[in-house]
Amino acid sequence: MSNTKKVVHLTTVHHPLDPRIYYKQCLSLQKAGFDVTLIATDAEKIIPERKINLISLTKYRNRFLRMIVSTYKAYKLAKNLKADFYHIHDPELLPFAWMLKRSNNIVIYDIHEDYETSMMQKEYLPKPLRMLAAKMFKTVESFFTRKLELCLAEKYYIEKYPRGKCILNYPVLNETLINKPLETKPAEEKLLYTGNVSVERGAFIHAKLPLIDEQISVHFVGKCPKSFAEKMYEIAGENKERLYIEGIDQFIDKQVIDQHYINTNWLAGIALFPPTDHYKKKELTKFFEYMSAGIPIICSDFPAWKEFMEKYECGIAVDPSNEEEIRQAISFLRENVSAAQEMGQNGKRAVIDKLNWKVEEEKLVDWYRELSKRDG
Repeated sequence: MSNTKKVVHLTTVHHPLDPRIYYKQCLSLQKAGFDVTLIATDAEKIIPERKINLISLTKYRNRFLRMIVSTYKAYKLAKNLKADFYHIHDPELLPFAWMLKRSNNIVIYDIHEDYETSMMQKEYLPKPLRMLAAKMFKTVESFFTRKLELCLAEKYYIEKYPRGKCILNYPVLNETLINKPLETKPAEEKLLYTGNVSVERGAFIHAKLPLIDEQISVHFVGKCPKSFAEKMYEIAGENKERLYIEGIDQFIDKQVIDQHYINTNWLAGIALFPPTDHYKKKELTKFFEYMSAGIPIICSDFPAWKEFMEKYECGIAVDPSNEEEIRQAISFLRENVSAAQEMGQNGKRAVIDKLNWKVEEEKLVDWYRELSKRDG
């Protein structure tokens, strides 16, 4: 009889190739000798290679069907596998995770987002309703997670979940970016933003940059709703020709984003977000990508972000509402070529030495083995 521990990861919300779920956790556990299965919507259509076992769920566009039908199907399929570990990635799966828990297995709830705070950011809802929704979520979550292990993607989540285990969402080392040759020439007058474009992620602040500095152009590479793009062009006004948005109403593949990092000698990667509780403590994935490519960063001066920039000496933190501070940061990088290049190389070294998935992979595998001994 095999002693190989059976692990099932479940998601009805995330993309089957979600980096944290598939490329980091599932593949790391499989490499460490666990028998790994992923249950996700449209998994068999999207995942090209079968390094792990896949069970595909029907993808419903209707949110109600997804929350009711998909979650129940995922539960039934997972239950039949009689796994040693169940690892769920969505709050809507919590009732079924609670039902999966037995004395002879381990169930892990992976907290990707600060969902409670995120609910408070939904401006389209009246504040009393947001507060009620957040409180109800916290109550329900607390009830269903009493017997579950908690896996935390961000350091600051430990404030809300003190018994959780931090397996941070640091990047898998991207050799394509890491091996990008050191730039010796002054950077081009171009700023880069990658990832989804939204108001909370500074879309309208970034759209003002061609007005703040008339020499630079701003390039967005990531999904952007058409309505947002039109508003951003409107904000840029006569300078809208220096606003480039690739990804209007469409998903941009990671490989395409990587090519943008490589093909241009960027002045800086930007993350000028307005202050929100949801983002001000997060270590953004785009930070690590900019750093991997050796690009200095200009970001908002939230205390956690400013401390990060100073600790790794990889960028400049400014008040996102202060146009003069933003202008000075851009000018500094333009006029101090060697200092800007040093920031880029500092960031790259930090990612190679510390801020990468290899460290977190070891923590994940060790944690699974410890849990197995404790409950096995």
